[in-house]
Amino acid sequence: MLRRILQIALDTPLDKLFDYRWVSNSNTESLPASLPLSGQLALVPFGKREVMGLIVHVKDESEIDDNKIRNVIAVRDQLSPLSDDWLALCRFAAGYYQRPLGEIMLPSLPKMLRSENPVSINRALKKISTPPDTASAPAAAPALNAEQQQAVDAIVSTQKFAPFLLHGITGSGKTEVYLHAAAQLLNTSSDAQILILVPEINLTPQLENNVRARFGNVPVATLHSGLAEGERLRHWLAAHLGQARIVLGTRLAIFASMPKLKLIVIDEEHDPSYKQQEGLRYSARDLAIWRAQQLDIPVVLGSATPSLESWQHAQSGRYRKLALKARAVQDAALPAIRLINMERDKPVEGLTAGLTHALQQRLDRGEQSLLFLNRRGYAPVIACDACGWVSHCTRCTAFMVLHKSEKRLRCHHCALELRIPKSCPTCGNVDLQPLGRGTQRIEESIQHQFPDARLLRIDADSTRRKGSAQEAFDAVHRGEVDILIGTQMVGKGHDFQNLTLVGVLNPDTALFSHDYRASERLFAQLMQVAGRAGRTAQKDGGSVSEVLIQTRYPDHPMYAALIAHNYDQFAASLLAEREQAQLPPFQYQALLRAEARTLEAAIAFLEEAVDGLAHPDVTLNPAMPAAMTRVANVHRAQLLIESSSRPALQAFLKMWMTELRGMKTRVKWTLEVDPVDI
Repeated sequence: MLRRILQIALDTPLDKLFDYRWVSNSNTESLPASLPLSGQLALVPFGKREVMGLIVHVKDESEIDDNKIRNVIAVRDQLSPLSDDWLALCRFAAGYYQRPLGEIMLPSLPKMLRSENPVSINRALKKISTPPDTASAPAAAPALNAEQQQAVDAIVSTQKFAPFLLHGITGSGKTEVYLHAAAQLLNTSSDAQILILVPEINLTPQLENNVRARFGNVPVATLHSGLAEGERLRHWLAAHLGQARIVLGTRLAIFASMPKLKLIVIDEEHDPSYKQQEGLRYSARDLAIWRAQQLDIPVVLGSATPSLESWQHAQSGRYRKLALKARAVQDAALPAIRLINMERDKPVEGLTAGLTHALQQRLDRGEQSLLFLNRRGYAPVIACDACGWVSHCTRCTAFMVLHKSEKRLRCHHCALELRIPKSCPTCGNVDLQPLGRGTQRIEESIQHQFPDARLLRIDADSTRRKGSAQEAFDAVHRGEVDILIGTQMVGKGHDFQNLTLVGVLNPDTALFSHDYRASERLFAQLMQVAGRAGRTAQKDGGSVSEVLIQTRYPDHPMYAALIAHNYDQFAASLLAEREQAQLPPFQYQALLRAEARTLEAAIAFLEEAVDGLAHPDVTLNPAMPAAMTRVANVHRAQLLIESSSRPALQAFLKMWMTELRGMKTRVKWTLEVDPVDI
């Protein structure tokens, strides 16, 4: 009789592994005759439930009393076990981000893989084992310019871990570098796999179409949260079994099981979307670099506006910088960036005369324009001129946003919706006015000023239906849109061939934010959206591509760097400021967040959590209310921990977490390592 003790990770907040007994002569038919292995899933009893866990160790004996150990119900043996490399990645993430191992491993797997019923897995295995009926010839790859070729040669000639920062201006052909490098690796290795990460779901269809067209019958899998569960399972299995040679995905794809991984690409590596903002707050970019080092393979970080962390690593020599200084399409020039001083050219319905004139010129020439405003809804708030009442959310420290077409006020933080009041709730005044402008109000204004123009608004409100975002972008590519109005959804990754004008509305609010990262993000955002213009060679008689930015602060140094397309200058000035202020990347941080029914309770918990604590290399800042203090009637506070030494901070956090988990409290708390929003 075979008998083993299995140490199993479960998706629970308990930071421990659980011992279960496995015996080969059980009456349960689903138990395999062979020994279970680390990396296999196992169905086990947990309390009164049956849950799926992951085997991480197999041993002969347990330190726990034998009569307290329960038997495994079934071991999932249809699949090859998850590799030791994958288990090591999860262990690193659990240790670095101070989370239980099970909270890393289990949620990173498809839900259907963790289900108690193995039928869905068998069906998925059968589907991916069926070869496609049709064969498609790969599309011809465009020739590379000298800079692109040098970048490709550097990447493919590397036979070990090497982080590359591919710094290319918008439209410089970074994607072609990725695809050419991938093609060479696939041609030289019969089973190599390549992982390409993108920051947002709406960027995956365009990239997937390009990849499938370029590589013909090379199997491609996609992994992101927008997939149906059955589809996600099939794509995950294709990657796990090595059938998918190229895997495209958002941040969750960094946990994909890929046994033959040879290259990782992180497109738009600066994008904050790579940092998970709920649950396990991991950075997919940082985990990708660790995974590449673990596997001893190259990793490429691409961006026109790299994060300051990556830029500093490139400046210090830790990363190898590859520069693309010219646009990939011959005779395609960077757009001219011009500022419109709103103190002189007063806007009417959100648009200055200069921008309105430029829009009309593009309409006359049959060219496309983009109006960028990173604020959805009709207006950020409605107000009463008589008494000063404004539409505050009753559950959050935020305003209720006016959505005029739906006749609703909506909080974008807690999703509370109310009817638009017919009169002021305070004084009864019926003349309530919208203040400020969102994309819906700009759309209304454009419709009035250009009644014959074909308009399209793309934001989170207009693309709620599955597939609607891609349909909208396809309409733009087909030339069915004259003026596109959108938020950050339209600002990156899209190659609009006939777009010659970008108008930026209301960017100034980020210039004076309390967030020290705000100017870095604004510069990146504006550089990205500016890069949507002028991506093709100028046609005879066509407009010179330009970007018009409406601002009340034209003398701000950030705008000077933007006009010059000089990221190097801007990054150097920001790094100097960060070093002087001892902020990241020159300082390492963690943030303890607390949520409670009252702000006093949240702050009291944080103060108790650090009471009596001291560390020579770690600074514990005072507890304070969060920037958004109340969300859905939950009060939030936070406490910042800083250190100039990452090992010292990690050692402190590991010790501290033991004490935090032992505290008895009703306050909900989370610890975030390397926070991006403070």
